[in-house]
Amino acid sequence: MQHHITICTSCRHKGTECRPGYELIDRLRKAIASAGDSVTDDFEVSGVACMAGCDRPCTVAYHGTRKATYLFGDIEPDADIDDLVAFARQYAALEDGWCSSLDRPGKLRTATLARVPAAMLAIEERKVRAS
Repeated sequence: MQHHITICTSCRHKGTECRPGYELIDRLRKAIASAGDSVTDDFEVSGVACMAGCDRPCTVAYHGTRKATYLFGDIEPDADIDDLVAFARQYAALEDGWCSSLDRPGKLRTATLARVPAAMLAIEERKVRAS
C-alpha cells in the first residue's frame, strides 16, 4: 500500500462515551472496497489510539510516501464517507499530496486541522581531511 488513512479510535464526543472511530473505520473500508479503481488497491485504512484532535472528533489522517499529510477533524461516520472517498481519489492522484482547501471535497474544505509537508532528508556535504 502506498497510501494510508488513519482514524482516531479514542476520540469521543464531549459528555458521552460515544467513540465513532471504530464505526468510521468500518464504513470507510466498505466504501473504499465498493468504490473500485485505484482507491481500492492503493489505500489501507487503520486506527490509532490518539491523534491529539480531541476537541474535534473524529480525526482522520491521510498520508503517503513522499506526500504531505492531512489531518481532518469533526468527521461524522454517517455523513462524511463520500467526501473521504473523494479525497482518497484526489490524494492518490496528487504527486506531492499538496492541494488547496478550495480543491478538497465538501466538508474537508473546512475540517482541515493540519497539513504537514512530506519529510525531506537534508544531506550536508562533508569535507574529508586527508590524513
